[in-house]
Amino acid sequence: MADVRVLGPLQAIGPAGSAALSSSRQRALVGLLALTPKYPIPVSKLVDGIWGDDAPRTAVRTLQSHLTRAKQELAACGLPDLLVATRVGYMMVVDPPAVDAHRFEGQVRAARRLLAEGDSAGAEGALSSALKLWYGEPLQGTELYGWGAAEVARLQEARLGAVEDLCDTQLRLGAYAKAADELERLLAAYPARERLVGLLMLARYRSGRHAEALTSYARLRAHLAEALGVDPGPQLQRLHTAMLRRDPALDVAEAAGPVSVAAPAKRLIPHELPSPVGHFTGRGDEIAALDDLLGDPTAPGGSAADKARVALLCGPAGMGKTAMAVEWAHRVADQFPDGQIFVDLHGHGPAAAATAPDVVCHTLRGLGVPPGRVPADPSDQVRLFRSLLRDRRVLLVCDNAGSAEQVLPLVPPTSGCLLLVTSRNALPALGVRNALRRVELDVLDHPDAISLLERVLGVERVRQEVEAAEQLVTACGGMPLALRTAAAKLASRPRLRIADLVADLATEHRLDALSVPGDSRGIRTVFASAYDTVSELAATAFRAIGLHPGPSFAAPLVAAATGTSPAVGRQVTDELATVHLTSEQASGRFACHDLIRLYARECALAVDPPDRRTETVERILDWYLAIADAANTILTPARTRATVTLRHGPIELPFASRHRDALVFLDAERENLVPVSRYAVGHGYDTAAWQLAYLLMGFFNSRGHWVDMLEICRGGLAAAQRQGDRHVEALMRGQLGVACIQVQRYEEALRELRSALPLMQAAGDAWGEGSVHNNTAVALTMLRRFDEAIAEYEYALAVHTARGVSSDVAYALHNLGDAHTRCGRPDVALHHLARAHDLAVALDDQRLHAVIWQASGAAHLRRGAYQVALQLLHSALALHREIGDQSRELDTLRDIGSALLDVGSVSAALDIGAHALRLSRQIGDPHREAVALQSLGLAHLRAGSFPEAEQHFQFALELRLRIPDAYEEAEIHRAFSELEARRGSPAAAHRHHGTAVDRYRSANATVEAHELASAGWAGQPHDGVAAAPVRS
Repeated sequence: MADVRVLGPLQAIGPAGSAALSSSRQRALVGLLALTPKYPIPVSKLVDGIWGDDAPRTAVRTLQSHLTRAKQELAACGLPDLLVATRVGYMMVVDPPAVDAHRFEGQVRAARRLLAEGDSAGAEGALSSALKLWYGEPLQGTELYGWGAAEVARLQEARLGAVEDLCDTQLRLGAYAKAADELERLLAAYPARERLVGLLMLARYRSGRHAEALTSYARLRAHLAEALGVDPGPQLQRLHTAMLRRDPALDVAEAAGPVSVAAPAKRLIPHELPSPVGHFTGRGDEIAALDDLLGDPTAPGGSAADKARVALLCGPAGMGKTAMAVEWAHRVADQFPDGQIFVDLHGHGPAAAATAPDVVCHTLRGLGVPPGRVPADPSDQVRLFRSLLRDRRVLLVCDNAGSAEQVLPLVPPTSGCLLLVTSRNALPALGVRNALRRVELDVLDHPDAISLLERVLGVERVRQEVEAAEQLVTACGGMPLALRTAAAKLASRPRLRIADLVADLATEHRLDALSVPGDSRGIRTVFASAYDTVSELAATAFRAIGLHPGPSFAAPLVAAATGTSPAVGRQVTDELATVHLTSEQASGRFACHDLIRLYARECALAVDPPDRRTETVERILDWYLAIADAANTILTPARTRATVTLRHGPIELPFASRHRDALVFLDAERENLVPVSRYAVGHGYDTAAWQLAYLLMGFFNSRGHWVDMLEICRGGLAAAQRQGDRHVEALMRGQLGVACIQVQRYEEALRELRSALPLMQAAGDAWGEGSVHNNTAVALTMLRRFDEAIAEYEYALAVHTARGVSSDVAYALHNLGDAHTRCGRPDVALHHLARAHDLAVALDDQRLHAVIWQASGAAHLRRGAYQVALQLLHSALALHREIGDQSRELDTLRDIGSALLDVGSVSAALDIGAHALRLSRQIGDPHREAVALQSLGLAHLRAGSFPEAEQHFQFALELRLRIPDAYEEAEIHRAFSELEARRGSPAAAHRHHGTAVDRYRSANATVEAHELASAGWAGQPHDGVAAAPVRS
């Protein structure tokens, strides 16, 4: 049987002795679970109790590790099943009486029942027995936070209350001296505790020490006056008066019943909450987070309702923080029977912001302190506030806090109260010394936003214009204030169609459309109240963000846009995030709500003169050119056709000169690249437009997302044509051809490349001419026109050999080898690849090594030399991953999967296929996703998992409807034919077999079509080979 002890250093004792829980966090975990036996505690709550606000990112994994080690130690002492994991969290499986804290509380409750029934002797015995369970401080030797620390404080308070009850009982039994000794010891630690003083006064009085009894009262009165500026409570004053009169009733002990010396006089109960907002909608998760602070009052031990609590609702202007705070406060008001106090701190306007003493004075008056009794000194006011709240359950709502200093004095002194703060600022100082629950409000999700419109306008009106209502939610960005304003405008005009308002919101005057006459808290006013509080530097940065074409940004861009240092950029970015004019989307990445960004642009247009705005935009474009130029130098150093000249340089680069650093940084910026390019093209920054297209090719070649690059290349070509530079136009047509190849638009790629070729020749650009021939060959290869492709590759090889640039020669040899592999001549391919490898060794080029090893592996795979192929392909895979080339990584994974299936390693092929599928979706490449689906389906087919194989093949075919590729479609139908044959469906097998033959013929794959037609529908699927790398 388990014996768990928490009323001192943690002990868990089983049949084989005590568990050796060596780690303090193991002891903390077991101790917290012991406080609520048979009651699961969520993992997030345990993390809060063990680490507080400083929980590491790995806290959940670390907690699981602590649980595992604790269970091992508990098993060693004979308690293997004491701790279990549940769907909700973790739980201690033991009856409450097995935990000493629960035995203690049960015995105290029993003693109080005996005392109420007049059995003082029995009560004394029960209380003495309960207090003997204590052998130190609760959970001594563990460091707890938040609710865990509050639990320790609750147990300490329970112990003190039991000691007071024991002294009360001893007084009733006439043991005055014994009670007095214990009371004097306790008062040394708790000099202002009125019940202790009253009990000591009675003990001394009944011992005949009348003067000492009165001295005890005088000492308390002096202490309270000096510390708090108050007198002892009415009950103690009455006891003092009775002693002065030598009231005979004071001599009665047992007959007088339980001694009560701290019963409070009738108190003023404040009810200051404003009316809740109409049509409150949604916020279920946020309300649940606040509800969690109150806990479950039925939880064992009654601990959950007594936690120390401070909550902060924060978020951008217009998100409904006040509305939610008031709504929630009304919902839980009955749990705070001693009152609810509401204070508007006006923190959004520094000139009107309430000071901390103002707030404390307001609260004291709400608690019933007459103005004449409020101390003049702010420190005395705080002490009085804490004393008044010590034995009350009060909810304090502080709205619109501008700083932590406004609310820190109001942090409740005990766990019976809750302080709820709303602020646009993050108020980090509030969580430094307090167990703080931070709840961030963002936009409403789509269903809740629609529900809000239905509540205001009526379900019928919204459902008549469902599409327009959804567009309205999008135009408002889910912001509650914007939605309410739009709904109020529609409600006031019953005949106004939702679609008409949406049309107004689609113009540049969207903020005008989101205003109603007579609303002093309109959307512009709310945004301005945040903007007006920031420093001048931060305001300048905010306006610059309004001119940024992209949806997100990092501090280095802010520094560049404002012409400041990176350190200042970080400082002003943090300042804007603190007041929630921006929000941090990921570590170091920020964004504005669409409406706030629109307001920022309005501010820029209103405050900054045109030349200043032009300079800001040019600085932003300069920054993107600088990072693209640096990344190009790192990723593809041979690409030197764009010489960047910055208008407002130099730019301090935000990443190191390593492949992975450049790729990771551009990954974060990727969503901005198309908007920035689009802006440059649309506003006449033609040089920036085509240079961005040129310089970003290496990034997209590594990371995919070619649909984005296709648009950037089209913009670059339009800019080059507008400049009239035929050589640059040739470069851009070549780039556009590459992008078209990557999105499987091979005929369009050929048109662009063939248009680029005479322009390259006219410019005398031999490298460009060779590159165009190479990329033309790639397009022809993908169209299965191998003879033409090999001729183009050989021409490219001749051009590059004549120029004597080893890297270009090596790539040309590689591509020539790839083409021979594809048309069934792997031995010829390996000859060219061996020459390319020798050049790569001399050049020490990792990217070149990787593609040559990959192509060599594919050639050996075609020869049937599977082990050699796998060795080469795994070497290529490692290098692709090292340099961050995810597109080539995917192609290599396909070849590895094919080789593994050929050697019968089906399980490994399944793992490879699953990884390839995840990566293809990560880089947004639907073509390679369809390839991965087909490969994974084939692995499932080999494993005998027919339903999974069918599902993957079907998904691959559905993707091919969007990304047509006749050859890959043939591969899927070929695999489908085998699937149907193996599960005994000959008609379906014949149908897929015939479709595969037809699609092979459409793809010009005559060899595959002939082989399959000759083999019949039981033929084996053909092994695919990845595409050759383009060069531009």
